[in-house]
Amino acid sequence: MAPEPAAPKSLADPAALAARRALLGSPHLAPLRDLARTIAAERQAPVPDPDPLDGGVGARLLLLLETPGPAIFRTGFVSRDNATGTAANLFRFLAGAGIARRDTLIWNTVPWVIHAEGALNRAPRRGEAKAAAAYLEPLLDRLPDLTVAVLAGRFAGEARPALQALRPALPVVAIPHPSPTYVCTSPAVAERIRQGLAAAAAHLAGPGFTQR
Repeated sequence: MAPEPAAPKSLADPAALAARRALLGSPHLAPLRDLARTIAAERQAPVPDPDPLDGGVGARLLLLLETPGPAIFRTGFVSRDNATGTAANLFRFLAGAGIARRDTLIWNTVPWVIHAEGALNRAPRRGEAKAAAAYLEPLLDRLPDLTVAVLAGRFAGEARPALQALRPALPVVAIPHPSPTYVCTSPAVAERIRQGLAAAAAHLAGPGFTQR
């Protein structure tokens, strides 16, 4: 496994991106990549791969964002290392919470790209949200060690009832979306993200965890 990046936006470096792509055949990604290919074929739209440096099917924390952003056309990954403000914020918040990369899977509530290449991202439509709900169960089936789910943003938060129906005992934590345009609106937003990820980290640590 390649060393973990020490700073955000590392996939802006072509050499780092090539090295990451060389890891796509890793066994811990195979079931998730198969699911991504199935979704891409059914929706006739690109579905980015999970980051090979993250936990893949061994993840204990599922972090659901909303939809793939424009960066995936360059990297092909859902990653905290993409060269975007949202990814950079996520990199810092997850590091600050002490959550190990091997424990995480970052995925999108609507996993496929819903905007044209070169266009700005947009909010999912009702039909897209309904179609995406069908892929939640096969995703969870590929995460046998899942311990906690984190829902980032209002749209991802709407997946809570479906998650709780599929995994009634799974703790679900909602946080604000880490987009810079939202995080910068108030210091309270960043604090809510930190508190939510601290709660998720506590679930990963188990019942004996004492927050400091």
